[in-house]
Amino acid sequence: MRGDSILIVGSIAIDTIEIGTERYENLLGGSTTYATIAAGKYSDVNVVGVIGTDFPQHGHDIYNKYAANLIDFKVEQGKTFSWGGRYRDNFDDRDTLFTELGVFGEFNPKLSAINKNQQFVFLANIHPSLQDSVIDQCQANPIIVIDTMNLWIDTTHSELLTVLSKSDILLINESEAEMLTDCSNLDDTATTLIGLGPPMVVIKRGSNGAVLYSNMGEKIIIGVYPINKVVDPTGAGDTFGGGFVSALAQGKTYEDALVLGSALASICVEGVGIDALEKATIVEIENRQNFLRDKVTS
Repeated sequence: MRGDSILIVGSIAIDTIEIGTERYENLLGGSTTYATIAAGKYSDVNVVGVIGTDFPQHGHDIYNKYAANLIDFKVEQGKTFSWGGRYRDNFDDRDTLFTELGVFGEFNPKLSAINKNQQFVFLANIHPSLQDSVIDQCQANPIIVIDTMNLWIDTTHSELLTVLSKSDILLINESEAEMLTDCSNLDDTATTLIGLGPPMVVIKRGSNGAVLYSNMGEKIIIGVYPINKVVDPTGAGDTFGGGFVSALAQGKTYEDALVLGSALASICVEGVGIDALEKATIVEIENRQNFLRDKVTS
């Protein structure tokens, strides 16, 4: 059952990643890319984004495979957004090597009629003003799921608060949640975040799993799938988000959404870039979901 289709808006990029002594160039990346592959395995995805004329054919092939609707997937004259990062040995910290916005610097998402009327919207990690613009264009009172990052918390705090006031579910990692709330206790952090607007918050805790909180007092904790070796953590949060929204669009429970998001994220980190995620079979994903269902508590 593929359920309702999903609107995904975020960044589409060409990445350069340094891990240890290895350097990987011309990797397909961006929050939209990871989320689209994750969600597209189970749901129909409508993509809103911009790329340059240098976007590789491999990238076009991926989007044609995983997106059901590319009417708002725009190609502009110029270069695709590119990003470079170097991971430190703990994989929790990374240094940005370069950021070249290219055509993404002028990105101003305009939704077509079909995309204004989607029931589920995932606003992946982009500038809060762009997220806000998309929300204001939606006409079907959709479920709005947003992701954010420390950059926006630090530099666009007021714009982010506006978006939070209009959202239904916030996905945020633990350190960013603490940064946004000035709380160190997880329960207090969630309560403060819910007070900012979203009735539901999912705090992602990396190797410690994730916790969902709702304004109705619901709390669901999920552990992690055991991974022998983290190869590349890039896109794991976006992958989690794509899987999470996909489960909701299929009419599944919040517990199911945590399970699917976590299963897909565990696969994502086992390969460089999108490689492991893209190759993952439904059987493999289901096996990881079955394991994770026993790691859920409330």
